[in-house]
Amino acid sequence: MTASTAASIPVIAIDGPSASGKGTVAQLVAQQLGFHYLDSGALYRLLALAARLRGVALDDEAGLSCLAAGLDIRFEGDSVLLDGETVTEAIRTEECGNGASKIAAFPAVRAALLALQRAFRQAPGLVADGRDMGSVVFPDAGTKIFLTASAEVRAERRYKQLIGKGMGDNVSLFQILQHIRQRDERDSARSAAPLQKFDDASLLDTSSLNIDQAVAAVMADYSRS
Repeated sequence: MTASTAASIPVIAIDGPSASGKGTVAQLVAQQLGFHYLDSGALYRLLALAARLRGVALDDEAGLSCLAAGLDIRFEGDSVLLDGETVTEAIRTEECGNGASKIAAFPAVRAALLALQRAFRQAPGLVADGRDMGSVVFPDAGTKIFLTASAEVRAERRYKQLIGKGMGDNVSLFQILQHIRQRDERDSARSAAPLQKFDDASLLDTSSLNIDQAVAAVMADYSRS
């Protein structure tokens, strides 16, 4: 695909902090439009998991970037595969989430994953969620959303999600709130593509919205673009 061809394919970029609901919203928007979906956070979680499995330290930027360049990743429906093995649940643990936030601060790691992320831009269109989809990965996206919610609301949502998956026994709501605040600080303070709302993105605060209302807001923004 040429650069001009790729540029003609519409992209909805949804960025925001951890546990803001952007992944669920992005998936539903993609389904409604018949677009492809990219969960960029899953790529960093996958790298964090691969690093643990292969004995690469999370502070080894060179080792992590080399590992990222050779990852065998596949998305099949709701399933995520690493080296042919299903790791859908494994990458959703708090350990993988915190590891992903740490390695995402390394410029070499972000550069290694950039081409992989951009390869998801295929016809008829793409909905991508992450931290820098609209600012770095797809700066020419026609629709850019910064989707957020208060830290307290996000912690409660995450806690309920873990309980629903039977993974809430070893973690408290307070611990999750602390992790979210720490991750927000890391993501916002890093030198490489820090998490922030840019002027060309629409702000969508979902603290008092349900999923259907959030999806409708994104669809309305897209229809105006």
